[in-house]
Amino acid sequence: AAAAPGKKITARLKRTLPVRGPQAPTLSELMRWYCLNTNTHGCRRIVVSRGRLRRLLWILLTLSAVGLILWQCAELLMNYYSASVSVTVQFQKLPFPAVTICNINPYKYSAMKEYLSELDKETKKALETFYGFSEGKSKVRRSVDDWNSTGSDFFQQIPLLKVEDFSRTATDLRSGQKRRVEGSVFHKDSSIVNGDSNDIIGFQLCDANNSSECALYTFSSGVNAIQEWYKLHYMNIMAQIPLETKEKLSYSADDLILTCFFDGLSCDKRHFTRFHHPLHGNCYTFNSGENGTILSTSTGGSEYGLHVVLYIDEADYNPFLVTSTGAKIIVHDQNEYPFIEDIGTEIETAAATSIGMHFTRSRKLSKPYSDCTETGADIPVDNLYNKSYSLQICLHSCFQKAMVESCGCAQYAQPLPAGAEYCNYKKNPNWMYCYYRLHEKFVKEQLGCQQICKDACSFKEWALTTSIAQWPSTVSEDWMLRVLSWDKGQKLNKKLNKTDLANLMVFYKDLNERFISENPANTLVILLSNFGGQLGLWMSCSVVCVIEIVEVFLIDSLSIVLRRQWQRAKKWWSHRQRGGAQAGHPQGQGHANPACLDEDLPTFTTALRLPLPQDSPLPRTPPPNYSTLRLESAFSEQLPDTLELGH
Repeated sequence: AAAAPGKKITARLKRTLPVRGPQAPTLSELMRWYCLNTNTHGCRRIVVSRGRLRRLLWILLTLSAVGLILWQCAELLMNYYSASVSVTVQFQKLPFPAVTICNINPYKYSAMKEYLSELDKETKKALETFYGFSEGKSKVRRSVDDWNSTGSDFFQQIPLLKVEDFSRTATDLRSGQKRRVEGSVFHKDSSIVNGDSNDIIGFQLCDANNSSECALYTFSSGVNAIQEWYKLHYMNIMAQIPLETKEKLSYSADDLILTCFFDGLSCDKRHFTRFHHPLHGNCYTFNSGENGTILSTSTGGSEYGLHVVLYIDEADYNPFLVTSTGAKIIVHDQNEYPFIEDIGTEIETAAATSIGMHFTRSRKLSKPYSDCTETGADIPVDNLYNKSYSLQICLHSCFQKAMVESCGCAQYAQPLPAGAEYCNYKKNPNWMYCYYRLHEKFVKEQLGCQQICKDACSFKEWALTTSIAQWPSTVSEDWMLRVLSWDKGQKLNKKLNKTDLANLMVFYKDLNERFISENPANTLVILLSNFGGQLGLWMSCSVVCVIEIVEVFLIDSLSIVLRRQWQRAKKWWSHRQRGGAQAGHPQGQGHANPACLDEDLPTFTTALRLPLPQDSPLPRTPPPNYSTLRLESAFSEQLPDTLELGH
């Protein structure tokens, strides 16, 4: 029973102890302890300085130093994620790039006539109606019955229209009837319309599932309108022809290439690889590397590059599909897909085109320095081209994926995804409207492809310089054409014309390889050294000091806040329990010191600081008991040994 009051007193004393250091009960006590014990001089001077002015100056100096440290460290951190660009130029033997050559006319018109006869008839009729154009016949307007007897149902659904005014009234060039252009979308694909709206023609595409959803595409130029309308139907027709048939309808290597030289030596069609492009037919790639061998050159100049003479055969061009004559070429790496429709260079006929090259290899740093991709594996878009990743491959693949998901079929100009098929009228009557609407979203960056696709970190580039000269010259034209006709006479069966020929030379202007690379401007060691220099300069602080700051301002401060919250919760809970007990059994309340929050052992000095209960009188010294001074009463019996001494 005696031990219980002792434990209560010990607990009260421990709660009253003044605690210092990381176990301080308040944040102010913790900050004072830190300033007195830290290794940074400014914080200590704030506490020990005498006088308000001096203390205020030390506070301003310390806060300024902390601000400068934060600013300089932020600059160092931003500089750490920057990269420096280095350019290295070296002279060496260079690998020759792949050179892909296509005829601008994809297929021989003479072989394609049976597939395009209906479309060509409709196009000629539109030209005759709108422009009075005819091929050796009188300009007589045909009746409606003649139009309907020769036209297909689909040409009736998507005819060419002549927009008479901007009130959405148009004339059908096929039937001559006026019609009201309905729909919620009126797309005018031209910004150069000037004045006369009678010169505007176009076509209207409607949703097959909702006839009120239409888009009218208008053009200020009749040439552009007719070509766009023709290509729309042309792609539908070509999508239904098997690939093997299309390869036969296009140009063979013997048809396209008359002569070939590389590095001063003769070459032939065995050095070219056939590549079928949906829009350009059969193309041929020189030095494709498919056989595992990549040609190189050790000498610059036009005499040591690729030199070919191409047979264009202008007479067999499709008059409605292409309006220029010549060939298209693209210089690219062996692992890259030749996007000849996007970045191809056109070669003129009756001219010698010289293309000088400068080779550059570039290497960018990936994250966190830039938002590029190494291999494209981190891009959520399937590569449909089976070539190394590039931004164009990603964009085209992304659009084709959206086309299949939205329209149910694939666009003809791009590779087929797995399990998909090209769009055509019979199976997908709504694909034209769907394609145009989807392409409009793609151009406006609403499909998300531009946000998903990234640049490649590594790429090769050949900077081209083009020069053109008349070829063949007037004095050499006769004999040169005779010789070329003799060489190819058995296959051509006709005399060559200079407008059917194109002379092409592709070569390195010099063998200087330029390598552009990005390197980190700072390494981790340099970054830490710079941090240490800033801390030492402004605060006389080291790594140990930084750890101390983290411990006090994060760990200890958080511990104090959590401890106070816990004490408040305990106090609230105890009051709640005590209130319930008093309601059933009223009894006197005990006394406790609310300031005592610690569990350290008590001392005598701290015990004297304990506050007394409010109703208790102040302690006073008790009066002495004077009866104890009476020895005779206190010791009534004397011991025997004292008696002997007394005598």
